Amino acid sequence: MGTLTMTLLLSSCNTKETNQLNNIETGNPTVEEILVENENADIFLLNGIVYSNAEQIDWVVNQELTVGQEVLEITKQTSDSHDFSNGSATKLPVGTKIYEKIDGNGDIVIAIVEGKEIRYLGLREG
Repeated sequence: MGTLTMTLLLSSCNTKETNQLNNIETGNPTVEEILVENENADIFLLNGIVYSNAEQIDWVVNQELTVGQEVLEITKQTSDSHDFSNGSATKLPVGTKIYEKIDGNGDIVIAIVEGKEIRYLGLREG
């Protein structure tokens, strides 16, 4: 009985350590993380989610999308991650309107700049 108790005790300790090791804090990428990795990133913030220019991502560009309702207007242009808030962008000009998409896959929104549609992809963990 002593061996069984010791085995159970060691097993529960081992499980607890494994859970602690796997308890890594994850979340959506932040503006700061993106700009540290690429100071020239073309991003903006919408509802706490960073959206990145997706014009170089084939599956995003190749989707047939219909522009939906306006969800945001860019209110500030900055590359200072500490100055970022919803509506801030690194490259899009102030006044740019961002629209939801009605169809298609993925977390894509559409910016309209000088009559041209530019697709942005939401950067979400997982």
